Amino acid sequence: QVQLVESGGGLVQPGGSLRLSCAASGSNVSINLMAWYRQAPGKQRDWVATISSGGYTNYADSVKGRFTISRDNAKNTVYLQMNSLKPEDTAVYYCNVLRGITWVRQLRDDYWGQGAQVTVSS
Repeated sequence: QVQLVESGGGLVQPGGSLRLSCAASGSNVSINLMAWYRQAPGKQRDWVATISSGGYTNYADSVKGRFTISRDNAKNTVYLQMNSLKPEDTAVYYCNVLRGITWVRQLRDDYWGQGAQVTVSS
């Protein structure tokens, strides 16, 4: 019912910045949480950041102080501003949305779609 589309990925050098977007569409049910995850090839998917409907945020220790999650409720869009990027940030980035009491993407599923490729390299 709900479609999630990530955008804004690309290739940047260490220390650079990128801003990712994720637009949610297809439902009028309230969005309680928005979150970002990332996954490098052959590795486990890791949680990155979460933002609540009230604007409360949480970050993984690996990105704290460098990444900022935000949301535009009018556009049903969540953003991830990534600064001071490191090579270990290289991954495919995915968003997820808690619509009511149901997550749009399930943790048990291996495939979450195309995502946004972020490559940090000299």
